Amino acid sequence: MTKRKWGIALLLIVCFIGLAGCSGKTAGDNEPEKKAAVEKSKEDKTKEEARAEEQAKEEEKKEEKKEEKKEEIKPVVVNVIDPDTKAVLKTFRPAEMGFGEDDEKYKAEVAQWAKEIARGTDTMKGYDQRMTLDKIGPDGNIIKGQPEIILEESELVDKIFAASVSGGDVELPLYVSESGYDPADVPHLGEVVVASYTTNFNSGVAGRTKNIELSAEAINNIILGEGDHFSFNTTVGPSDEAHGYQPAEEAVNGKLVMGIGGGICQTSSTLYNAVDKVGVSYVEKHHHSVTVGYVPKGRDATVSYGGKDFRFENTTGIPLLVKANFGNGVLTIEVRTAKKYEGMLKKAV
Repeated sequence: MTKRKWGIALLLIVCFIGLAGCSGKTAGDNEPEKKAAVEKSKEDKTKEEARAEEQAKEEEKKEEKKEEKKEEIKPVVVNVIDPDTKAVLKTFRPAEMGFGEDDEKYKAEVAQWAKEIARGTDTMKGYDQRMTLDKIGPDGNIIKGQPEIILEESELVDKIFAASVSGGDVELPLYVSESGYDPADVPHLGEVVVASYTTNFNSGVAGRTKNIELSAEAINNIILGEGDHFSFNTTVGPSDEAHGYQPAEEAVNGKLVMGIGGGICQTSSTLYNAVDKVGVSYVEKHHHSVTVGYVPKGRDATVSYGGKDFRFENTTGIPLLVKANFGNGVLTIEVRTAKKYEGMLKKAV
């Protein structure tokens, strides 16, 4: 019995040892699998992080491209440039002004600006400049005037409109015209009288006499080149006290009233009747609101500095010289030229 019990006990001990050995073997066998799982987990995590990083880079690239596109899509602007100074005079933003949606409205706004910069406003001098004609001085030398400058408004509007599609710079279309005569002809321009006209005035009226004298002297010895534009107001200048003009009767709204410079219209009217005998083309001419006594009805040319002007273009085909002779109640204005041009004159019809 005792031997049996020891046998059973021994058997149990062997079994326990065997179980323990089996248990240890199983744990050892699972260790590589655990390590592989851990490694796989790490690898999966690394791949996930790499994918996340790649996605972040892609998003960053997309944002950069968006920013680049924003920079590329800049608003269209048109800069108007002074051709001489290269200064930017005006910047137009066509889209904000209705370009492409209401082109007529856009053009009208541009045209208004073009008109103002060409002709000027109450507070700004325009680019347009009337020709100040050259003159022969007392010593026989030429006193230089100023060329005519014209800013072509319609051309400027068209250029701005064309540039409004893609933007860019537009220079002002300025056209400068110098006097059309040969300086070598100047000593000979007084050789032949081709037209003249005389008016009379009361030399006893001091103020009016002085005003006629000053305005006549202003136009005396003026050189009219071929194609030149003459402006009485530009040539004579302001008829005010600062320039020596005196109070005298003048026609205002159908009445004769006292005013500074009264009498200069006799000079302009005498000039009109003289140049009317040759082939000039009138640019501007006005009649008085009352009948004047120094020229026949309808043969007057009233002027007022800053207002009505007497303007014409020399379309005779030859250079001319204006001579004004004043004294003893008589004003005579002559139109002269060089003898070699006398037969080339295009007389008025």
